[in-house]
Amino acid sequence: MSNYKLVSLNFGQHSTHFGEVGIGVEETSERVRSDTLFSALIIAYARLFGKDAVEDLLKSFDSSPPFRVSSTFIYSENGQKRIDYLPKPLKFPRGYPVGNDLEFTKTYKKIHYLPLDIWQRWYQGSGFTVTDRTELIDYTNQANSSGNLKNSGIFDYSQAYQIHKTPKVAIDRTTRATNFYHTGFVQFNKSCGLYFLIDLVKVDKDLENRLFAALNLLGDEGLGGERSSGAGQFKPTWSDLSDTWQNLLNCPQSTDYSLISLLWENPISDTLHNDRASYGILERGGWISSPFSGRQLRRKKVRMFVEGSVFPVRTDGQLADVTPYEFQKLHKVYRSGIGFSLPIIL
Repeated sequence: MSNYKLVSLNFGQHSTHFGEVGIGVEETSERVRSDTLFSALIIAYARLFGKDAVEDLLKSFDSSPPFRVSSTFIYSENGQKRIDYLPKPLKFPRGYPVGNDLEFTKTYKKIHYLPLDIWQRWYQGSGFTVTDRTELIDYTNQANSSGNLKNSGIFDYSQAYQIHKTPKVAIDRTTRATNFYHTGFVQFNKSCGLYFLIDLVKVDKDLENRLFAALNLLGDEGLGGERSSGAGQFKPTWSDLSDTWQNLLNCPQSTDYSLISLLWENPISDTLHNDRASYGILERGGWISSPFSGRQLRRKKVRMFVEGSVFPVRTDGQLADVTPYEFQKLHKVYRSGIGFSLPIIL
């Protein structure tokens, strides 16, 4: 029996820097993907409970994942109303006028994240409606819109945060030569932040308490890059799911599943790689941060299915072994490809 929790990360006045492969230090993402979040949690877990404890935890993933985490996504609070955004699945919802959407297709394509209630209606409920079409056309034509879509916050995703660039100077340790550059940071607006779901696959209070302790340590140390500048620090809130979330996770009529995490498995099963699937692929790399060796090395790159990918089945995924040759005698290095998906009706 799964035990789901919703974890909110309140960054307060702290900026964040979430880098990704290929975007450069001057750019930053507004959120953290599941593999990065998993790695950060495991490092904090190792610092608290030691090498043996973390190796035992990682070994347990060989048989069945003891827990899984989604990627982080933006939430926005306004008074009593909270909006949790979810990635738009890479398939059209039921009722979408495929081939007859020229009047609003540009607006629809620019929407990458949906408020929870719209996501549930489009992909588990009544689907895409004529009213939705009319409102998207009005928004495309810059006409006044006050319908369900606008009131849900579907057009307000980017208002939850601001991106700014901070000038920095790097000094060469040998020649003392200087290099001027900029680093991108995200500043979340008041009452906005990130959230993720955690699925404790089996009810295990000890593991739950340990993960929460690791999350608190991670909040003190910071998530992402530029932590020496105070970036990425947050206060976590660990809470039970609302009725809306419970209903969304338990959709008995589902026909497919949409990822809210990255996913990796080797070899790829035929049930994933078929005509009904619709997916995107992202290359993941980066640097190793080890609490035991202190060495900085690049980890091996892997390619993963991205959030929003749609498959006809739900799969656990795997931990990808990305240990570089120089680390073989120290300890294994993993990147999480453990999947977390939501049921949808197409």
